[in-house]
Amino acid sequence: MGTTKRFALSWSGGKDCMMVLHKMKKQQMDVACLITTAPIETGRTFGHDEKMELIEAQGKALGLPVHFIRCRYDHYTEDFIQDLKMLKESFSLDGIAYGDIYTDAHFEWGENTALAVGLKAIFPLRGEPDKAAQMLEEFILTGYKAMVIRVRKDMLAPRYLGTVLNASFAEDIAQTDCCPMGENGEYHTFVYNGPLFQEPIPIKTGPLLESKASYRLELFI
Repeated sequence: MGTTKRFALSWSGGKDCMMVLHKMKKQQMDVACLITTAPIETGRTFGHDEKMELIEAQGKALGLPVHFIRCRYDHYTEDFIQDLKMLKESFSLDGIAYGDIYTDAHFEWGENTALAVGLKAIFPLRGEPDKAAQMLEEFILTGYKAMVIRVRKDMLAPRYLGTVLNASFAEDIAQTDCCPMGENGEYHTFVYNGPLFQEPIPIKTGPLLESKASYRLELFI
């Protein structure tokens, strides 16, 4: 019998990485820690521009340590690799899991960064674009609660902010030109409860913020 392989999980706080964690736990894979990039320029998460304390709350509720990679925008990959080296040692990692679904450039980046450190990259959600609607349905059926916290202006109206992913949301998104899973950044989510949570995260919604490309909902705990 080989020893169980230990993985870090690239974590944005949204539905994709939650789905990865759910799948890995079902397969009794050992997830040692969650990794979230938080550029020093913003002090927020890179993926969703979310407050770091919200990610910390998720880690606590899921019973997993969170490591923030305090990267710089112009040295993002370099900083990621640097921290990954350190995490490989401290957590005795064999690999890193990512929540990407079908974007080749993302697979390539994930594989290259893992390779640079001697880790194996895995993509448990990897699938064809035409499977995205089914994937969204699967996520909803798992029972996790994910709220839409950001939408791309050119794809979705701000009324979607604060919406919880459910059958009604799935029907709505099917009527748009968006990827049902938001793989092209059409929408982002924050997961606050579900089967692996020891307790729900008591989030409150704040103001709607507008940037050049998106609308975002500020969350508080």
